[in-house]
Amino acid sequence: MSEPTHPELDALIAVMARLRGEDGCAWDREQTHESLLKYLIEESHEFIDAVESGDRTHMIEELGDVLYQVLFHADLGAAHPDHPFTIEDVARVARDKMVGRHPHVFGDVTADTADEVVANWEKWKAAEKPERTSAFEGLPKGLPALALADKVIGKLAESPTPSELVTEATTEDDLGDLLVAIVSAARAHGLDAEGALRTAVRRVISDAEA
Repeated sequence: MSEPTHPELDALIAVMARLRGEDGCAWDREQTHESLLKYLIEESHEFIDAVESGDRTHMIEELGDVLYQVLFHADLGAAHPDHPFTIEDVARVARDKMVGRHPHVFGDVTADTADEVVANWEKWKAAEKPERTSAFEGLPKGLPALALADKVIGKLAESPTPSELVTEATTEDDLGDLLVAIVSAARAHGLDAEGALRTAVRRVISDAEA
């Protein structure tokens, strides 16, 4: 069986190498991980918009932009003088992580339903980093607030409920507590608070433009 090939991916990597090379683009050569973060965030959100709009052509374009950001950061990583890494390192770590988090597929653990997988997911993740002492270590604090609240609540032994918190907000602290309660209620019903708010905002825009 022949090895799988990815000619278009290889060609994109070659484009990156050309742009970052000595005879390439001055702007590309000057970029850093830090300077590119805003573009990674922007492209990720544009892909989310494409998914939620159902525009598959747009999805291809925006996912390509996200992929390019990954390749850009990997190329920057390869150029680091002390601790370099390549796109192959990135792929290897991702592969090892996915294999480790799916012992029901690659090992002898039994998890026949999606619910069983979810129930074991945090345990499998924790096994990767036994040095962590808090369930909240590793949470990306840069997540949108509702998404971050959802992650935090998901790690709590007991989730806050609307009855435990304020139901009317007259200060920012009250509003924060109310939003946490709303996210908790959304989780209890299997709903995505972040996605729901984005959808509602789109309706507001659509109604305003009608």
